[in-house]
This record gives sequence, C-alpha cells and structure tokens, in this order.
Amino acid sequence: MADELVHYGVADEVATITLDSPHNRNALSSQLVRELGECLERAEADAAAKVVLLRAEGTVFCSGADLSEASTGSPESAPLGIVRLQRLVVGSSKPVVLRLQGAVRAGGIGLVAAADVVVADEGATFALTEVKLGLAPAVISLTVLPRLTSRAAAYTFLTGETFTGAEAERMGLVTRAVPTDDLDAEVARVCASLATGAAQGLRETKALLAHDLLERIDRLGDDVAAQSARLFGSDEAREAMRAFLSRKK
Repeated sequence: MADELVHYGVADEVATITLDSPHNRNALSSQLVRELGECLERAEADAAAKVVLLRAEGTVFCSGADLSEASTGSPESAPLGIVRLQRLVVGSSKPVVLRLQGAVRAGGIGLVAAADVVVADEGATFALTEVKLGLAPAVISLTVLPRLTSRAAAYTFLTGETFTGAEAERMGLVTRAVPTDDLDAEVARVCASLATGAAQGLRETKALLAHDLLERIDRLGDDVAAQSARLFGSDEAREAMRAFLSRKK
C-alpha cells in the first residue's frame, strides 16, 4: 500500500490538512488528489472542527500537475479531479485557511485561489507556467480569474513569469503576505479568530461568499476540464512535458 501523502488532524477546533509528498514536490498526483479530497470531506463532516487549515511540508507548497503521470497517462480524469478539489474547498461550510510557504506552481495555484483566507510568506513564489508547456491554466481559471485583477491575470497567464507573495497580495490572490518569521504566528492568529465565530454564522456567511464562485465552477467545470484534457493529450504538450522532465533528471 502506498504511503499516505496527505495527513489529517484536529486541535483547538481547527482541522489541519497537510500535503506531504516530497518525491514530487507535492505535485497533484492521482493519489494526492484522491487523499486531499477525502481529507476535505472528512473535515466537512468533523463536528470537532470549525475551521480548516491547508498546509504543506517542505519548501514547495505544490508544484502543480504531476507531469510524470500527465505525460504518459490518460488525460481525461485528472482535470475533473482538480475541478472537484476546488469545489470541495469553495463549497466547504467551514472557512478554509491556506498557509503558503516556498513555491507554488500552475495547478497548485487553484488551491490557493479556492481558499477563503491565504496567509503567505512574502517571499513565496508563484508561477502559472502552463503556457510554457503548450497548455493553459484552464481548470484553475475557475477560481483564479475571479481573484486576480484582469491585468494581473493577463500578464501572469500569458508570460508564465514568477511573482512573489507580496506581489500576489497586491494582485488579490493572497489575503496577507508576511515575513517568514511571522508566518506561523499569523496563521495561528487567523485560525483562532475564525474559530470564535458561531458554527451557524460561519456556515451561512461562507455560503454567501461562495455562491458566485460555486455557480461558476458548476457552470464551466466540465468545459474547462475538457479543454485541459485536450491540451494535456496533445502531441505538442506531451513533447514539452517529456523535455521538461528530461531536463530535471
């Protein structure tokens, strides 16, 4: 049986979900996507939790799609899995806080955008690198586009350039960017503040906040998943992914 890639725990009314897949820099492999979905569902049903905290081990929060899988496997199922993850985060009746350190790339930025509150290391790095591989950030556009300003979206989507946590805050992708030494204290403060809310108040307020984003996911999810599958299955993208993987070896 494969080692667990996503861990779950509850303390002080906060359900903590931790990505821990060092072999591929917390990439969105089929196993990680499945386990993350299971943990999000567990947190939703957990009466001991009023807040959900999503975090990651290591120096990379999430490196995006698992290109080793994507370059060889069937492209159809993975995009639907990422749509479902975003919907689980957005549709959670409990506020979802994301603690972000290190690097986050491509598909991982969809998790960032789906969360309610994102506290990032100001030196964290972001990049929507799909364009470099003959792809497009199709599936994660469901949550990323409503967060970013239109100018920021055009620039980051089309160039694939790296930007920092401080820049991500100015763009609207991140709630708050703080110095590295302050990250854990700020995350703990935000979680504790959210946990003072009444369960009904949190649930009803979250529903108000999530309404438009959920409607967008349900309306466009199948279409962007199909677009993503088409691009991942294309000869151009597969060749680019194989070249990228060979450079990493």
